[in-house]
Amino acid sequence: MTAQEKLSTPNEKNKYEVTEDDVPVHCPMPGTSLWNSHPQVFIALDDDGEGKCPYCGAEYHLKK
Repeated sequence: MTAQEKLSTPNEKNKYEVTEDDVPVHCPMPGTSLWNSHPQVFIALDDDGEGKCPYCGAEYHLKK
């Protein structure tokens, strides 16, 4: 299996649970194939730990 084949498909999920270790959060997530995705954008998490990607609409939730 090549390195490219080991990467996940960009935006294959619409909801992600992230931890403090993932902050700062960006979309697409690490380990994602970037060649066919949108530009990397950092996700602002609100006071409830929720954020949404302006490009693909993926939702992020900070697990506490």
